[in-house]
Amino acid sequence: MLKKTEKKTEVYALGQHISMSADKARRVIDQIRGRSYEETLMILELMPYRACYPIFKLVYSAAANASYNMASNEANLVISKAEVNKGTTINKFKPRARGRSYPIKKPTCHITIVMKDISLDEKYVEIDSLKKPKWKKKYTDMAYHDMYGGVWDKK
Repeated sequence: MLKKTEKKTEVYALGQHISMSADKARRVIDQIRGRSYEETLMILELMPYRACYPIFKLVYSAAANASYNMASNEANLVISKAEVNKGTTINKFKPRARGRSYPIKKPTCHITIVMKDISLDEKYVEIDSLKKPKWKKKYTDMAYHDMYGGVWDKK
């Protein structure tokens, strides 16, 4: 009996103990979920948040994993799953006046980026943003008549 071998279509990159709040990282992750690889890199480079740099590194790492493990092209990669989980909180104590102490809590988070190669998956044959329009423009110039009888061109 022969087993049917399935080709792996997903790769992931995992960043653990990143020193930032999970809510701040989620704000960026929600913008890139479901987008293509090139579009994600452009978005992350232009967003003004501190969370963009570690997420950029993880997306780049996941694409490198895809090209090395599956020999896939970067143009075919789509972020299929991106999630942020809460990590451990680092507690420090800062000395204050009269011998008291004040706790400083530094939150961490774990970020997981899963990328899918759409050329290997039968479900995704073409992405709508990468398709060329099927219709062609028949009329290049249009002439309009105004109410006084003159004709003017609209381009």
